[in-house]
Amino acid sequence: MIPIEFLLLAFLAVTAIVIARLDYLFAAAMLTGIFSLLSAGLFTLMDAVDVAFTEAAVGAGVSTVLMLGTLSLTVREERERPSRILPFVIVFLTGGALFWGTLEMPAYGDPTATIHQYLAPDYIAGTEAEFGIPNIVTAILGSYRGFDTLGETAVIFTAALGVMALLASGRGRRGEEKK
Repeated sequence: MIPIEFLLLAFLAVTAIVIARLDYLFAAAMLTGIFSLLSAGLFTLMDAVDVAFTEAAVGAGVSTVLMLGTLSLTVREERERPSRILPFVIVFLTGGALFWGTLEMPAYGDPTATIHQYLAPDYIAGTEAEFGIPNIVTAILGSYRGFDTLGETAVIFTAALGVMALLASGRGRRGEEKK
């Protein structure tokens, strides 16, 4: 029997290929939401529930709404462009380098991995003493990773500003195209 992680990974690959091949932008926007939900499911299976929740909320929820809002102000189909090979070569080389880089990593969940030898014991020992919170996960997310959460919030805010700027600049052009 095929493990569910491989099944989800196959669905992610198929969804990504279909998104890349689509010309109809509404369908592509909806499929990116499905891609995010599949990613959230994969993150949940990997015991990264906080990342899964963020992916589901931001990737499937907010991003899909922003893309649909953008599509309501723009054209529905992508214009035909000549295909170029260089971007595909770069993607495959980068993917190959990333895969090659993971070959030396410890196995998933390996108790002898470096992170379990140095960082995790400090977190486990320090949460109750430093914060008075008995739940280790809550203490780590609320305090140790506070700057990380602040950075994620800054990225989302910047992305929202960029989308609003693009939408505001496109309003004048939309009226000109109809003439």
